[in-house]
Amino acid sequence: MAKPPRGALRVKDMVAAIGVMLLVVLVIGGLSRGFGFAPGGPTVDPTGIPVVDAPAQLRGLASSVSFPLRVPATPAGWRSNSVAEDRVVGTDRTDVRVGYLTGASQYLQLVQTDATEDALLAAQPGARALAAQGPETVAGQQWVVYGAEPAEPIWIADLATPGGGSVRVLISGSGAAQDYRTLAGAVQAGEVLK
Repeated sequence: MAKPPRGALRVKDMVAAIGVMLLVVLVIGGLSRGFGFAPGGPTVDPTGIPVVDAPAQLRGLASSVSFPLRVPATPAGWRSNSVAEDRVVGTDRTDVRVGYLTGASQYLQLVQTDATEDALLAAQPGARALAAQGPETVAGQQWVVYGAEPAEPIWIADLATPGGGSVRVLISGSGAAQDYRTLAGAVQAGEVLK
């Protein structure tokens, strides 16, 4: 069978060629697990995420920051996947960030710092446009909640420390409201370092 001259090719020939290429791409993508279909929304595969020992890393960072750190005792099934010390954007203040995966594979981030609430809020991606929605009380501690649906909420509180000082704490992420309450309670009841 000879290839027809270029002038003899029609739109249906081009559509057939594109269809064959699309089929090849889908087969290669499917075999390599390069794509997936999740009608219920994105999920996190807990086996593919690194796990860190957050309490040990927080204890190691306690001497390098100027504020007391808290070590939350998170519930069984929660895992820490990151701990980092960094500067609060636009300030000379430091923050310590811990990432958590809840038992339902939702992500929450805990930030501890001595920066002002405004500076801390301004440093959060997309938070500049968020307005305070009111307080949330967890075990007697008041948290200021920023953001409304569909944005991820941001909770901020000043937690007193035994020496008379305080540490500013921020919680953000994709977790449900109960996950926020759980992490807030764990931070409040957590061991205070320094």
